[in-house]
Amino acid sequence: MDFETRAIHEGQEPDPATGSIITPIYQTSTFVQDAVGEHKGYDYSRVANPTRTALQRALASLENAEHGVAFSSGLGATTTIMHLVDPGQRVVLIADVYGGVYRMTSQVYEPKGYIFDYVPADQFPTLREHLDDNTRIVWIESPSNPMLNVVDIRAAAEAAHEVGAIVVVDNTFATPYLQQPLDLGADIVVHSTTKYLGGHSDTVGGFAATNDPTIAERLYFLQKSLGAVPGPFDSWLVLRGIKTLAVRMRKHCENAMAVALWLERRLSVERVLYPGLPTHPNHTIAARQMRDFGGMVSFLASSAEEAEALVTRTKLFQLAESLGGVESLIEVPARMTHASTATAPFAAPPNLIRLSVGIESVEDLILDLEHALRPARVRA
Repeated sequence: MDFETRAIHEGQEPDPATGSIITPIYQTSTFVQDAVGEHKGYDYSRVANPTRTALQRALASLENAEHGVAFSSGLGATTTIMHLVDPGQRVVLIADVYGGVYRMTSQVYEPKGYIFDYVPADQFPTLREHLDDNTRIVWIESPSNPMLNVVDIRAAAEAAHEVGAIVVVDNTFATPYLQQPLDLGADIVVHSTTKYLGGHSDTVGGFAATNDPTIAERLYFLQKSLGAVPGPFDSWLVLRGIKTLAVRMRKHCENAMAVALWLERRLSVERVLYPGLPTHPNHTIAARQMRDFGGMVSFLASSAEEAEALVTRTKLFQLAESLGGVESLIEVPARMTHASTATAPFAAPPNLIRLSVGIESVEDLILDLEHALRPARVRA
């Protein structure tokens, strides 16, 4: 079945008890057993819940994965994956990693003896030189948050596998509709389902998928043992969201490209970061491994002061953290989502503005930005 069909049907068969076309919300903490140890596949909802099972099957299918594991947040998924590493082992991450991940690695795990090294995206062509036999994980965001760098996933996987490391790709920005990292050689793909998969800014969740049965068995055990699981209602909301994922992503991409092209002509914008632009340094890689270029656009204002003022002048672009909803959002990462990287050598530039371009009328979105950029002088 094609992607759009699987998003609507995989793991979401009509309820056998009632014929309900939509997967029920099994809002229960426990399940009655026929006898001690005899049950119908479910005994306690932290271990497994039918609504969560449907979500895991559906999302795994979209990532062309055999195994899917759902979590209570993207950081819940990240925390669980980090338990594949022992103190003293190395994790190599793309340098402009999400601020929440950097806060976790630098303030939670490093004091416990874990080793983290950060490689700038432009050094990934020589990734093998940054790896050693003690490297357990290579952690990639592609496109990255918030600089929208793109990494050659297949080449990175080949380099990592030479030293026995596993490759984790955060696919939140791209979604499985635009990019499927497991098909490119990654070992684990991870998402914040809060974002595009949910798509409506009304739930928080995370997800990981793999084709490696050994990794999957460990992740299922950690999911049960650490307990960072989504509730049935949150699972149901993500299931609802993915039914329209393909349709939404096409509109997100169309609007983001139009906004990026418009911003590129403004004299008050120093630089536009969008993988779909031919001027983006990783445009060729993005065109090769992605179906389209996503709904996220970042740009550099003339100063930090102007960036902070500009984001308060928009009306349709709402000033808020998060991304991937149907509505457009705007933020200053250095002061908001990536404030934890302020002292890092790869801190988000203070004049960087990040846009989550929604699915509203693109003409209205551009008019909103034109008002905020006043005066919106144009390059010849």
